[in-house]
Amino acid sequence: MLLLKAWEIYESDKRIEGFSQQTLKAYKLQALLVIRYFEDVKLETITTIKLKEYLVTRRAKLQKFMPN
Repeated sequence: MLLLKAWEIYESDKRIEGFSQQTLKAYKLQALLVIRYFEDVKLETITTIKLKEYLVTRRAKLQKFMPN
């Protein structure tokens, strides 16, 4: 399953569960950042190591904007 399709299914499920629009908007932003980083690849191809590399990259980008 491709990342974008997985996100759509997850979002639909959370709407049914009654998650707020604000929460879904925040989740969507994070999902789109992941999809942009990995591109729309098959979910099964993302390993734990690749996910950790993504998180390190995101942290480094965020630290540029954080005061010391």
